[in-house]
Amino acid sequence: MKTVLVTGAAGFIGARTSQFLLDQGYHVLGIDNLNDYYDLRLKEYRLEHLKRNSNFTFYKQDIENIEFLSKLFKENSITAVINLAARAGVRYSIENPHIYMSTNAQGTLNLLEVMRNYNVEKMVLASTSSLYAGQDMPFVEDLPVNTPISPYAASKKAAEVLAYTYHHLHGLDISVVRYFTVYGPAGRPDMSIFRFIKWIDGGTPVELFGDGSQSRDFTYIDDIALGTIKALKKVGYEIINLGGGNNPRSMKSIISRIEKRLGKKAIIKEKPFHKADMMTTWADISKAKKILDWLPEVDVDEGLEKTITWHLENRDWIRDIKV
Repeated sequence: MKTVLVTGAAGFIGARTSQFLLDQGYHVLGIDNLNDYYDLRLKEYRLEHLKRNSNFTFYKQDIENIEFLSKLFKENSITAVINLAARAGVRYSIENPHIYMSTNAQGTLNLLEVMRNYNVEKMVLASTSSLYAGQDMPFVEDLPVNTPISPYAASKKAAEVLAYTYHHLHGLDISVVRYFTVYGPAGRPDMSIFRFIKWIDGGTPVELFGDGSQSRDFTYIDDIALGTIKALKKVGYEIINLGGGNNPRSMKSIISRIEKRLGKKAIIKEKPFHKADMMTTWADISKAKKILDWLPEVDVDEGLEKTITWHLENRDWIRDIKV
């Protein structure tokens, strides 16, 4: 049985990726520091499901703790690392930039160094579509992403560069997967779709930054998790987009779909467009298809249906989740 280390295992993408790995017969070592960036009840909910599987071992730890990582690698025959531990959120990174660099860059460096020391060759590194700010669309991986407009994006760029350095110097095999606006059941409460569903269902005004014409290449969580696992393939060093790959959907259109499904009208509260946000994201996913044989299977309507159904089934405790 192969053992994969998943960092950020209690996170939205980390938990779903861990679940699919377990379903495919892997032994999963999960690390998460369970920070309070958002309500811990969501992380505990995800962990509860993972812990039902005897092949899942959880450590409440931090990738910034290199002594712990060294001990973990020494005591386990780890075959690959999926690094999903990260401080996320564009706007919050402006308020707390040091945390983003210490986790997203220094934490990644710690993992790369321990991998080198214990001869673990494969890493899948989670990155972000936020790096494409100012580029022509659809976004192709070889675009020069030299103008990050938030500390979050800058810290992810630093992680990518460090990963390339360790590939070049030490032969590590690195798949960098750039995610495009991931959504789905048990998602992050700071993300738009989680917020929109909760606000519309509860009759709370929807905070909309800008006029709603801004759009995203929304990608369903299961597609992202399965693409991440496919990226365990030996590639050398590659940057690969994982996105919906279709025409981006505007915030207005997402709100309209949620209104129709819930049978409730949104109360819109417009706020100024944030200068660290992007107007549109749109992934060219031809590289993912060619290298990983990956294409997204869940369209926005099906994904929203699954997400709203989960919300309604868990409405009683979600009501108290701060967004």
